[in-house]
Amino acid sequence: MIKQILLTNDDGFDAIGLKALIEVLTPLAKITVVAPAKNKSACGHSLTLDRPLKMDNVNDDYYRIDDGTPTDCVFISLNNLFKDGYKPDLVISGINAGANMGEDITYSGTAAGAMEAVLQGVPAIAISQVCKDKCQEIKKNTWDFALAKKTIVDIVKKIFNNQFPLEERRFLNINIPPIPIEECKGIKITKAGYREYGNDTHRHYNPRGEEFYWIGLHPLIWQKSEDNNCDFEAIKANYVSITPIKLDLTSYDDITKLENWIN
Repeated sequence: MIKQILLTNDDGFDAIGLKALIEVLTPLAKITVVAPAKNKSACGHSLTLDRPLKMDNVNDDYYRIDDGTPTDCVFISLNNLFKDGYKPDLVISGINAGANMGEDITYSGTAAGAMEAVLQGVPAIAISQVCKDKCQEIKKNTWDFALAKKTIVDIVKKIFNNQFPLEERRFLNINIPPIPIEECKGIKITKAGYREYGNDTHRHYNPRGEEFYWIGLHPLIWQKSEDNNCDFEAIKANYVSITPIKLDLTSYDDITKLENWIN
């Protein structure tokens, strides 16, 4: 039976990372694409409730949702394009232009597409290409995604030949180092690192003297982990990082502490 994969991408329906996924995954499965009509980076796991959403058919099995988020795209497509209880075998969100590591996962529209899929009972992968210089090489279309493409093909084949390795409401978060494929040392299974954030907020004034703010990009700075096995450290050491992510955010270590505190 032919496998089916649903693709989305928070960089938009015409993102080059999305096109790279279509290229390498088409020989492996029937591909359906549903992605935002424009860039929705850092939108998090947001679902649009305050306005109707229009889904336009770009091509065969290729759709864009006007001002939709990756969460919208996955939610709407799983419940409308796939009917009679049938779901795709896999949802893949990416290839994102830029890293999604550490606490940035909570901001990530790329991760959110995978989150929505596993909430709907479909195995999912989020895949991101770490950049060297604010992703200028990707924006200028000078990046070939060779390592990312090889990685996702290998992982998808392994899933199709065996089974998805995680339990329900968990997804794979893959980050690709910004190196040629021959320089990669392999794959590391990692934990999400401890991201450090700065204040990259710029205040400006428009021609009418009205104040506005523009949030910039923070450099990838993190706290070193005791076992040297977080996603940031794997990327720095030229490994592909694969982190299992679960949606249960409960701090179990603090339940007893909180019970004692409240009483």
